[in-house]
Order: sequence, then C-alpha cells, then structure tokens
Amino acid sequence: LAMLNETEVISEFILLGLTDIQGLQHFFFISFLLLYLTSLLGNGAIVTMVITEPQLHTPMYFFLGNLSCLDIFYSTVTVPKMLTGFLFGHQPISFGGCLAQFHFFHFLGSTEAVLLATMAYDRYVAICNPLRYALVMSPRTCLLLAVASWSTGFVHAMMHSVMTSQLSFCGHNHIHHVFCDINPLLNLACSSTSLNMTLLNVVTTAIVLGPFTLIVLSYLYIISFAFWKVRSQEGRWKPFSTCASHLTIVALLYIPVLFNYTPPSSGSSSKRDVQVSLMYSAVTPALNLLIYTLRNQEVRSALKKTLGRKI
Repeated sequence: LAMLNETEVISEFILLGLTDIQGLQHFFFISFLLLYLTSLLGNGAIVTMVITEPQLHTPMYFFLGNLSCLDIFYSTVTVPKMLTGFLFGHQPISFGGCLAQFHFFHFLGSTEAVLLATMAYDRYVAICNPLRYALVMSPRTCLLLAVASWSTGFVHAMMHSVMTSQLSFCGHNHIHHVFCDINPLLNLACSSTSLNMTLLNVVTTAIVLGPFTLIVLSYLYIISFAFWKVRSQEGRWKPFSTCASHLTIVALLYIPVLFNYTPPSSGSSSKRDVQVSLMYSAVTPALNLLIYTLRNQEVRSALKKTLGRKI
C-alpha cells in the first residue's frame, strides 16, 4: 500500500524548457512570439479569405482553409506555455494539463499528416483527370475527406492519451522539453511502458508513413502524367508550379516528424528532439502560410481584396 501511495505522489510536472541562459531565453521569447503572431494573423486571414471570397470556393482552398485552421490550433497548443517558460523559467504543468497538451498536439499533428495526403490526392485528380475533377472532388467528397482527416487524428491521439493516463509516475518529475510530448513522459513512468512504446512505434509510424506513401504515389502519377501525356515543355512545368507549395509544406512537416517519431524510438528526449519538435510546432505553421501566400497568385489577389475592404 505504501508503494502504491508513493506512485501516486506526482500530480504535476516541471517543463525545463530550452535553455537556462537568460539572454537566450529573451531572444527565444521575442523570436517565438513573432512567429506565433505571424501564424495567428496570417492563417486567420487565410481562413477568412477562404470563407468570404467566392473565387476561393474550390476543393484546393477548402483544404488550405482546414490546414490554416490546424496551424492556428497547433501552435496555440504549445507556444503560449513555451513563451511563459522563456519569461519565467521552469514551468509547472498539472498531470491533466500535460495529458491535454500532448493529446491535442498529437491530434492536430496526425490530422495535418492525413490532410496533406488528401491535398496531394486533390492535386492528382486536378492534374491527371481534369475533366472529371468537379465530379470526383464534389463538395460532399471534400467534406467527407476533411472529416476523415480530423477523425483519424483524434482517434490516434485518444489512444495515446488513454494509454498514458494508465501509467503511474513516481520519482522525479522534470521534463527536458518545452511542452509535454509522449517520449519524455514515457521516460518518467514507473510502470512498464512496453505497450505504449509498441503503440508509438506501430500506430504512429503507420499514421506518419501511410499518408506519406499516398503523397509519394500521387506525385509519381503526376510526374509520369506530365512526362508521358503533356507534349509542350511549358505545359509540363505548369503542374509542378501548382504543386510546389504543397510539396514544400510536406517536406517541412515530414522531415522533422520522421526524425522524431519513427522507430527506433528509444523513449529518449535529447536536445535534438526538442529542437525538431520546436521546428514543427512553432516554425512550420508560420512558414506554411508564407509558402502558400508567396507562391500563389489567387491567394495574393484575394488577400489584397480582403485587406482593401478593411482599410
């Protein structure tokens, strides 16, 4: 019984953050605050445009609106807590708060992976089957694909949350990270985490690699279509210019994620893991926005119209 009571002692964790050097903390605070504000305002503007501008009422922009929504929530789950850490040092977080943070982090992250695969499928139909595009990507299909993306992410995160909530924690409660993520949490557990690690290695890898495979297949079809079916040189490059933004975003999400979550997952939380997590939780949402607005003529002109109306 004494042993049981001891394992229930930990009711909160301490997030140790990125660094203890004061000057660096202030630098990180300003940098991440600017990134966060850019992400909120910019992605908010894209969501508003996709809703209000009739010219953007197409499947591609419907999915882009979903992606911008995701990016707003995604950075909000981790960045505000991280910013208070940079200002005030080590941050306490309750066990429930920690679980909630990592649930939403994984929910939104895996939703984004599936959504990017959906966007690749949309590009494939638009380029390789343009005459049937309106029929294949009907509003009902787009809505179903979006709901499927969000639902898959939610179920995936829920599995991790339920499994982690069953663990007992005792001993030290310091998390060497800027937010609650699954690997650092499993590191602190007193009970066996073998089932959790199996789930992480099998299911999370499937959630990461499944959509990634679909994206690669979509682009292989697009490339072969461009080279075999399109005669003119200029015509060949047009599909790639419309896909460049999507491909860049796929690279920004997948390169860090493949580093962090695919096996061998040792449960370790090194400095590199923290830096990689920072990349896709705070930097990528702001970059996604820049990539889509800078490369996309329709988004730029709609943005000018929206801003012009407000000024």
